[in-house]
Amino acid sequence: MRLVHLSDLHLGFRQYHRQTPAGINQREADVAQVFAKVIDRIIALAPDLVLIAGDVFHTVRPPNPAILQAFTQLSRLRAALPGTIVVMVAGNHDVPRSTETGCILRLFAPMGIHVVDSEPRRLSFPERDLSVLAVPDVPGLRPSFDPDPDATHNVLVMHGDAPGSLPDTFGYTEQASLEFAPEDIGISRWSYVALGHHHVFHQLANHVCWSGAMEYASVNVWGELAEEGAAKLPGKRFVEYDLARKKRTLHPIPTARRLIDLPWITAQGMTAADVDDAIRANVAAWKGGIDDCIVRQVVRDIPRHVARELDHKQLRDLRRRALHFHLDTRRPDLLRPMPVGGEPGRRPSLMDMVRDRLWTRPLTPDIDRQALVDLALHYVREADARETAVAAAAAVEGE
Repeated sequence: MRLVHLSDLHLGFRQYHRQTPAGINQREADVAQVFAKVIDRIIALAPDLVLIAGDVFHTVRPPNPAILQAFTQLSRLRAALPGTIVVMVAGNHDVPRSTETGCILRLFAPMGIHVVDSEPRRLSFPERDLSVLAVPDVPGLRPSFDPDPDATHNVLVMHGDAPGSLPDTFGYTEQASLEFAPEDIGISRWSYVALGHHHVFHQLANHVCWSGAMEYASVNVWGELAEEGAAKLPGKRFVEYDLARKKRTLHPIPTARRLIDLPWITAQGMTAADVDDAIRANVAAWKGGIDDCIVRQVVRDIPRHVARELDHKQLRDLRRRALHFHLDTRRPDLLRPMPVGGEPGRRPSLMDMVRDRLWTRPLTPDIDRQALVDLALHYVREADARETAVAAAAAVEGE
C-alpha cells in the first residue's frame, strides 16, 4: 500500500501587488498553478491513500478563485482515482475562531474526501486493513494517540508543532494551536505519521515527517529559504511512502518562480555610488537574471544619509523587472558599554528592533507580514527624516 503526503497548500495566498491579466494576485495564481501540477503528479503515481495535513487555504475565508481552484483540482483527483482514499485535516489557517462558523473544508466532503476539522476522528478501512487517525489543529485539543490494534497499517495525520524537536524556523512559521512531543505520539507504534505546519521538510524518523509546504507561501519567505539552505534541501517536495516496503520517496515540486536572495552587501565606508555599483553587479552576475523573480538585496551597515542618496531610478527599474524587488537596508550597529566585565557590546538600531519584533510577534493569518514590516520601516525612516530636518532648522536658527 502506497500513500502520498502533502501539506500547507495555502491556496488563496496573496503577496505583493502584481496582478495577472485576469485581475488575480500573481502569487495567488502561482500557488494555484503549482497545485494543479502536484495533482497531475499524484494522479500519475496513483497511490492508495492521499493525506493532506492541513492549511489547505491561507485564510479561514479564502477568495472565491481559491475555492474554485481547490474544488476543480480535487474533483479531478477524485475522478481520476476513484479508488484512492483522500483524508484532509484542518490546519491553523483553516480553523475558524468562532465555533459558530463552519469550516470551509467541509465543502469537499460530498465529493468523497474524508474531512476532519473539529475534533480527532479515527477512519477505518477494513478492506485495506488500514486505520487512519486524523487530528486537526484545534485550540485546546489534547488527543490520545492510540493506534488501532486490529489494523495492520496504522497511519496518523495531523497539523501541529513539536517545540524543541525542530531546528530554528528562521521566523517563517506561526504558532500552531496543537503542540506535541514525539514521545506523546509513540512514533514506533505507527506505520506512518504525516505532519503539517512547518513549511520546510523535516523528519523525526523515516516514517514520521513534515512534508513541507507546496510553495513559498509563508510570512517570511526568506527565513524559509534560509532554513532550506541550512538543511541543504533543494526546494519543495511531497512525500510518497510504501507502507509494506517502508520506503520513502521525495518528489520535487517545481515552484512557479525563483526566489533570489542576492549576495549581501556590507556598505561600511562606501558611498551611495559604491552601493549602487555593488547592487548593479550583483544583479548582472546572477545566472538567469531577475526578471519576474522574487528578489531581496540586503545592504548592511549603511548609514541613513547614504541610503537616502541611492539611485532611485535604478531601484525603480529593478522593481519593474522583478515580480518583487526588496531592498533591505540595515543601519550600522551602535556600540555601548556592557554592564558585565566592562567589555563593549552592540546595541541594535531602532530599525533592527522594529524589524526583529515584527518578524517574530504572532499575527493573524490574514495579515501580510512582509507588507507590515515594510510599512513600519517606512514610518521609522520618515520619522528619522523629520527629526533630521527639525534639527537642521534649529541649527540654522541658532546661527
